[in-house]
Amino acid sequence: MTTSAVIPRIGEPQPAEASSTEHGPTPPAQLRRRELAIFLPSRRERLSPTQVGLPPGGRRRTPGLRREEVAQLANIGITWYTWLEQGRDISVSESVLDAIARTLLLDHHERSHLYVLSGASLPSLELESAAVTSGMRTMLEKLEPFPACIQNARYDLLAFNRTYGQLVTDLTAVAAEDRNSLWLAFTHPAWRDALLDWEDSLAYMVAQYRAAMAEHLDDSTWKCLVKRLRNASPEFVALWERHEVKGASKNPESRIKRFLHADFGVMRFYYTPLWVGPQPGTRFITYTPTDGESLRRVKQLHESLC
Repeated sequence: MTTSAVIPRIGEPQPAEASSTEHGPTPPAQLRRRELAIFLPSRRERLSPTQVGLPPGGRRRTPGLRREEVAQLANIGITWYTWLEQGRDISVSESVLDAIARTLLLDHHERSHLYVLSGASLPSLELESAAVTSGMRTMLEKLEPFPACIQNARYDLLAFNRTYGQLVTDLTAVAAEDRNSLWLAFTHPAWRDALLDWEDSLAYMVAQYRAAMAEHLDDSTWKCLVKRLRNASPEFVALWERHEVKGASKNPESRIKRFLHADFGVMRFYYTPLWVGPQPGTRFITYTPTDGESLRRVKQLHESLC
């Protein structure tokens, strides 16, 4: 089957053939597409069907996943994905690249490489994570034993100290793309059990997310999280459909969060966000014990990590 016999999905532009140059150096964009045509098959061929939830499918002539399987799992057209693997001169949206990265189980570095080779801008999460300086990480460490993290307006956890990383569950064992407070609270059983004020906290967070998203309506990263949560949690759908909005609290210390740790019991904290950029945006969040018993228990948690 030739590509001229295949019709792309509605809204997908017809790609231009990669141009060849008989004289002079090869354009950088063409070099990136050639590298992409090598990189994508190499990532696809290293995966077995069972790794991505597919049946073994019997004997295969070539190792790894087939192109059509990647396209199906990423919910994109097979023709579109084939053109991408062939290094065609096509424009690919961030949402498509994100779907491919998830399907191929790319790590942080491979995902960034995919974006660069595709000629796309790195996702805002990548840029925000890179903006967490060594000084900020030192501050997180110095706040031990108090839990602390750096979080953006989308509730992505960009960095955290050891105590925060073990306050509910082992965050280092959670996939990087799932280290998001909204996602964890709605989908991770341990987080749901640990947040003693789950219903009130989640209603507040969803209302804040909706308010902040008004400034990012053209950002696919924000829309992607909403879509994932809608598919994963009926509770999120119910709260999202309320269309409630809330801004940042004028008196952050008036908010108290209670956590139930599996080994050390209930801990109560003042929740204090310190803005490191324009508000609302990335914030440095500290959890200060509200009472002596919470202080004793969080110290025990910290000592268990040393």
